[in-house]
Amino acid sequence: MRIGNSWFKTFSKKYQKSLLVLFFISGFIWDSLTLGRVDRLYDIIVLCTYMISLTICIYLYNLGDDGKWKGSFIERIEAYLPFAIQFFIGGLSSAFVIYFSRSVSVSKTMSFFLILLFLLFANEVFKKRLSNKYLQFSIYFFVSFIFFSFFLPVLIKKMNTTIFLVSGIISLANTFLLIVYIYSVSPSTRAEIKKRKMLGIVLGIYLVINIGYYFNLIPPVPLALETGLAAHSVTKENGDYHVSYETDEWYIFWRDHRIKFLCKPGESVYIFSSIFAPTDLIKNVSHRWKWFNPQTNEWEVLDNISYDITGGRDDGFRGYTYKSNTMDGRWRVDVITEEELVLGIIDFEIETDSLKQPKNLVTKVF
Repeated sequence: MRIGNSWFKTFSKKYQKSLLVLFFISGFIWDSLTLGRVDRLYDIIVLCTYMISLTICIYLYNLGDDGKWKGSFIERIEAYLPFAIQFFIGGLSSAFVIYFSRSVSVSKTMSFFLILLFLLFANEVFKKRLSNKYLQFSIYFFVSFIFFSFFLPVLIKKMNTTIFLVSGIISLANTFLLIVYIYSVSPSTRAEIKKRKMLGIVLGIYLVINIGYYFNLIPPVPLALETGLAAHSVTKENGDYHVSYETDEWYIFWRDHRIKFLCKPGESVYIFSSIFAPTDLIKNVSHRWKWFNPQTNEWEVLDNISYDITGGRDDGFRGYTYKSNTMDGRWRVDVITEEELVLGIIDFEIETDSLKQPKNLVTKVF
């Protein structure tokens, strides 16, 4: 039976709206079950396949209205291209959500994380969906930018502002070339969009992303803070870190440590963190200790302790810093890169009392 005359083609035309949603969500579910580490060969192959396939499908789809594929095999599968595009967009955006969600703190970069989540369900918001070519190329550029910002650091084993800027330039050039080429060979595309307007929209997205990066609103991918907590003690035995800290009630599932830190007079406070980084990537990070001064109503930087991390470990590179003679009140430790990009923020409040005992104290091996 020919694909072009199959029952699925009739079925897909009748239920196209629901199937687009299904294929988009299926890309997310598949990635959730199969993807793990951005530097793993399997993940790299999957992401590259998604990006290349998405580019090819957008090209084929946009030339379909011009009768370009009449009489060819592509004409038989043309009706399924929107589903393929939805699947690959869903696959890429869900992969980014999975990688970003590894961080225990997204407070500083929540806006960017919400954009990714919104992209996952954007097909429910826009009525025209893929037929809107302005939207189609805009989403393509966005996922392309994030793809290269992940891929380049993994490829060259370095991560800094220059690499991020180069990632943006490559994705910008890639998208411009695709738009210009499709525009030049597709009369239907020329009738639907204005090239200058489309390129202006893409350039605008490019500028917005770079502004977000400058103001630390975008996570320093592909690094991720996997564990970050305030502890009473940290010891290293046979390569393992034994961390003693207070846990919160069972229903406080979104953080590892208790915010209220019960401290004995003269006791040191430890900050333990584990940071995921791709294999062979070496990076300098810092724990920036801040105390909230109730008199000035401002955060004061009291210490900035840095150390190098080496990527490759599944559960992240482990490290800790500590302070003695701490003051009561609100504390915050920013885990940052040397470019001042925020990996995570660890909040806690110190209460010094010689009589009270730490609550729900546990010792965990990392």
